[in-house]
Amino acid sequence: MESVEKAAAPVSIYLDVDGVVNPFSPVGTNDWGGEWTTADAGILEVAFAPELVAGLNDLARHPAARFVWLTTWERLAPEFLCPAIGLQGEDWPVLSSQGWDQGPEWWKLVALQKDLAATGSRRIVWLDDQLSRESDARSWAEYQQDRVLCISPDPRKGLSPSHLAAVREYLG
Repeated sequence: MESVEKAAAPVSIYLDVDGVVNPFSPVGTNDWGGEWTTADAGILEVAFAPELVAGLNDLARHPAARFVWLTTWERLAPEFLCPAIGLQGEDWPVLSSQGWDQGPEWWKLVALQKDLAATGSRRIVWLDDQLSRESDARSWAEYQQDRVLCISPDPRKGLSPSHLAAVREYLG
């Protein structure tokens, strides 16, 4: 029964942009085996791996996946980034820093916790290059045990094939 509940329950996947989808100063080939592609996202030029975008689009079709933007791009991600790189995330919910960025806590953790309380998601995936440097977020995630999968990619490389494979396995 538990495995049926695990597979049927939606998994909220919180996605950052910079350092995750759009690496900082990428050079050479990407971890997907191809060249980096650049696109004008209206507000700035972004680098990305087309294979990653295809993988995210594929994951978003998984029946258990609920993607959520959790990025300083906020509403600019679905409005400008998505059309520029072909990511089909225009309709994903966007969490905002407004009202949460004045306290000592990392605004992304506070916004994520508020979203969890509102939606009742029991399992989550958090994809953010800053996770490895945010001790409060790591402690909170460790306390959640197997309810949370945190992936903190190298910000110069972004998400890799093994990261998406881990997310797919976690989704069931």
